[in-house]
Amino acid sequence: MKQLMLLVLLGVAGTLHAQSLVTGTITNNANGKPLEGVTVAINQTGTQTDNKGHYSIHLPKKGTYTLQASYLGFKPHTITINANNTTQFADISLEETGLFVKPVEISSLRAGKNSPFVNTTLSKEDIKKENLGQDLPMLLNQQPGVVTNSDAGTGIGYTGMRVRGSDITRINVTVNGIPINDAESQGTFFVNMPDFASSVSSIELQRGVGTSTNGAGAFGATLNLSTNEFNENAYGEISNSYGSFNSWKHTVKAGSGLINDHFTIDARLSKISSDGYIDRATSDLRSFYTSAAYISKKTAVRLNIFSGKEKTYQAWNGVPAALLATDRTYNSAGTDKPGTPYDNETDNYQQDHYQLFLNQEINAGLNFNVALHMTRGRGYYENYKGNRSVADYGLPVKVIDGDSIKKTDLVNQEWLDNYFYGSVFSLNRTGEKFNWNLGGGWNRYEGDHFGKVIWANTAIDKDVEYYRYPAEKNDFNIYWKGEYKITTALRLFADLQYRNIAYNMDGFKDAPTYMPHVNYNFFNPKAGIYYYLNPVNRVFASIAIAHKEPNRVDFESNYGVTQPKPEILRDLEAGYVWNNSIANVQANVYYMNYKNQLVQTGELTDVGAYVRTNIPKSYRMGVEVSGNVKLGNIFSIAANAALSQNKVLDYNAISYDSDDVAHTVIYKKANISYSPAFVGGYTLSARPFRGFTADLLGKYVSRQYMDNTSTKEASLNPYFVSNLRFSYVVPQPLFRELSVQLLLNNIFDTKYEPNGSTYSYYDLTANRVAYDTYYYPMAGFNGFVGINIGF
Repeated sequence: MKQLMLLVLLGVAGTLHAQSLVTGTITNNANGKPLEGVTVAINQTGTQTDNKGHYSIHLPKKGTYTLQASYLGFKPHTITINANNTTQFADISLEETGLFVKPVEISSLRAGKNSPFVNTTLSKEDIKKENLGQDLPMLLNQQPGVVTNSDAGTGIGYTGMRVRGSDITRINVTVNGIPINDAESQGTFFVNMPDFASSVSSIELQRGVGTSTNGAGAFGATLNLSTNEFNENAYGEISNSYGSFNSWKHTVKAGSGLINDHFTIDARLSKISSDGYIDRATSDLRSFYTSAAYISKKTAVRLNIFSGKEKTYQAWNGVPAALLATDRTYNSAGTDKPGTPYDNETDNYQQDHYQLFLNQEINAGLNFNVALHMTRGRGYYENYKGNRSVADYGLPVKVIDGDSIKKTDLVNQEWLDNYFYGSVFSLNRTGEKFNWNLGGGWNRYEGDHFGKVIWANTAIDKDVEYYRYPAEKNDFNIYWKGEYKITTALRLFADLQYRNIAYNMDGFKDAPTYMPHVNYNFFNPKAGIYYYLNPVNRVFASIAIAHKEPNRVDFESNYGVTQPKPEILRDLEAGYVWNNSIANVQANVYYMNYKNQLVQTGELTDVGAYVRTNIPKSYRMGVEVSGNVKLGNIFSIAANAALSQNKVLDYNAISYDSDDVAHTVIYKKANISYSPAFVGGYTLSARPFRGFTADLLGKYVSRQYMDNTSTKEASLNPYFVSNLRFSYVVPQPLFRELSVQLLLNNIFDTKYEPNGSTYSYYDLTANRVAYDTYYYPMAGFNGFVGINIGF
């Protein structure tokens, strides 16, 4: 399979055709300066101008074409091209709109075209191709080094993703520059933001440390989501889809366009439901998104309010290894109840987001952004517990017919009730040679963790509360980023960040007297270089140091052992980019050296969170290659591959026997958990006629070990999965757009498990370490069909 992926990648750079060439320079008509990053498109062929404003596009055959140049803040410009197998020159001068229509967000967090950090960007059109109800991580599955998973097996409900082996708790996520990661778990739960992809205009994924950002430290990747798109014209849109396992998605969107030359309003309402592939793994998800903006020549103000409410049947226990071959959809949740499983063994959560932005241009080279935000979250898990000690739940001992009832069946709820609020800002300077950003933010989390018993088979008072432990966290950071253009071709980059975290935890459910109060001061410097060898070849390199604090589960699960330590990462990256209008290739190498990395042991807490432990020495190193090529005027192919080594050094693996005696095995070098050595993917696309696209997608992931011992018994098998995707824009006079989509997943009905958990113990009878393993299977062949009507 690795050989197949590498052959595909070689093919990406190996096919060029003799065609007509259109080339030119695009400038600002106000001052004659070249514009970098202008999108130039002819039919479905597109490119962007370089740092000198130059562009080139190859046309497949003779004929008449319409070329459009578009750039944010400028009016689109259209010209007609007559292709005749020769080189034609078409210079374009763009006129400014007169409005400050740059995205109203803290844009300094994005890597930028000349940044020496590895990144890819998905446009609104890329997102739309596969947005039929599956969660946002599933839309990123074809990105380099990305592995996705789903508790319910369908991509609806609780989903996860890993980048370079790092899970979502190590991926910094922002929406319009506002931190989204949970302050305590440091994870991002996209199930709380259902159908958010329908409001996203672009997604940037930076791999590695990346640029300085707000919120949780980035140890695997940074995910920047932007929703603040400017829509000049009024629009409406209705999207509906239906898929396997009774999966439905309903979305309604509308926007006012520009009102009185200054105001815009956008809104979305969504509902998603599914029965899930795993037994009882149902999802009932609802959300809305609203945005209102005022825009003038130098000022833009925007208010976003969006919310998500989810109810999912718990499916985080996994399928035991003994049942995987015979009952792949088994779900143990709710089976404590005698007879049929408890029907409300659910996770329930609502999250409301409020974002207020101000963008102000001071002069042509200086502007600032400031934002206020608040996230309100509240919800609970509900579980049926069989034969539990009443003392553990604060219930009184009942005496019935002279017998003391010390155990009972009960239903409990474990609650989170929290607020996360703060402010972020950036001051941005653009010059001929020197660009810089000064930014940062202050964020505060206030949360209550509490539990209550809502029913027991012995009489109790209503909603008996048996624990309550508050927590609070302050997170302050300030950064400065600078880019200096030494020559037209050579740029230097520097990035300095200071971050302070004060985190107070006043007790845990299983350790009520443990009250860690910690304070961390982190300095995160970064530097890089970017060099244009010529207009189509460029190289870059960077070095970065990052720090990251432990999360709440790290403290709770290591209580009585040792207090978790913060992590340090030193990240070296270097890359090469080659592109023209027919093909492009990006290749990069990286070396990530960790001190006290918190790695997953494979065990889970009672609510499905991974237990982690500090490892003094570990590293990740690898090479990533991605690219695409147009194979004539019908076919194109995109492919990527990530080959890596992910190692822990001098690791002590401890397991206990039935007498609670510890047995230790020392590993000088072993694989880091959940870190495959090879991840590859491809997308073969065909556009045989106007409006129709067919894509064949493939994804290969090599073996993943679920702990840090490289034991095959505690691993996930390699897998290769193929999907088919069809899209057709129906020509008709009634609507702005009428399109239909068909997504066929796992077309060869592969049985595979991208995620799992394991618990080690020492078997005295066999005199060896044994494993109790659980898996999260994905659905076999399944499909979704959707229709989209735009007004």
